[in-house]
Amino acid sequence: MSFRKQKILLKSADQVDKMQASAEILASVFVNIRKMVKPGVTTGAIDEAIETMIRQAGCFPSFKGYHGFPGSACISVNEEVVHGIPCERVLNDGDIVGIDVGVIKDGWHSDSAETLPVGQINSEAVDLLKNTEECLNLAIAAIKPGKRLSVIGSAVEDHAKAHGYSVVETLVGHGIGRDLHEDPQVPNYRCFTMPDPIIEIGLVIAIEPMINGGTKRVVTARDEWTIRTQDRRLSAHFEHTVAVLNDGVRVLTRRPSGIASLYSTQ
Repeated sequence: MSFRKQKILLKSADQVDKMQASAEILASVFVNIRKMVKPGVTTGAIDEAIETMIRQAGCFPSFKGYHGFPGSACISVNEEVVHGIPCERVLNDGDIVGIDVGVIKDGWHSDSAETLPVGQINSEAVDLLKNTEECLNLAIAAIKPGKRLSVIGSAVEDHAKAHGYSVVETLVGHGIGRDLHEDPQVPNYRCFTMPDPIIEIGLVIAIEPMINGGTKRVVTARDEWTIRTQDRRLSAHFEHTVAVLNDGVRVLTRRPSGIASLYSTQ
């Protein structure tokens, strides 16, 4: 079996600190945007607020214009997995909305996502959100220098499947630094068709499990961006930018608390 050769750009401690500065701006954006997610708000208004916050901090939105993407954030509702285009769509009580944002500060990228409840959500949605966030946390906990990168996918797949969920396989996490997407690719499942490098000090990656309530299969919408579940069941997405350092694993985009305090079930 042959693999595409990957070029992994390990970061120095100083470079990680620069990425941390970008990530702290991004974390603050999420803390503020949580307050805005409620019934009656449009995805376009959320995107506009995100771009304003990023630019007021002296930074730039990583996604704006990336391969022609029109928004500053990917905003995906309910069965939409990722890459939803912000528009005049109104969020309704009971929806879930995945928000994926990148920030460039002084030439360094950070990338993060979370899926938020809109008003009161049902128990099915609550369980999916909690499980997906747990998948991300377990993946981060599995990272150790000297281990293979595949510990991440194994942790995600085991936890998701144990609770009856499926893992999207056509989309993966990635390295990050001067470029938004760098090597290595970071699968969220046991993958035997990609390289499985050893985790080294200086590795910086974006880990982003995408977990579906039904089938793992996804389709691309007519806008050629939005990816949704084939069976129209709910999907959730959580992501952190993570660095492997001499003193341990640092979650650069960490922010206060999880989103569990936001859950209100019907």
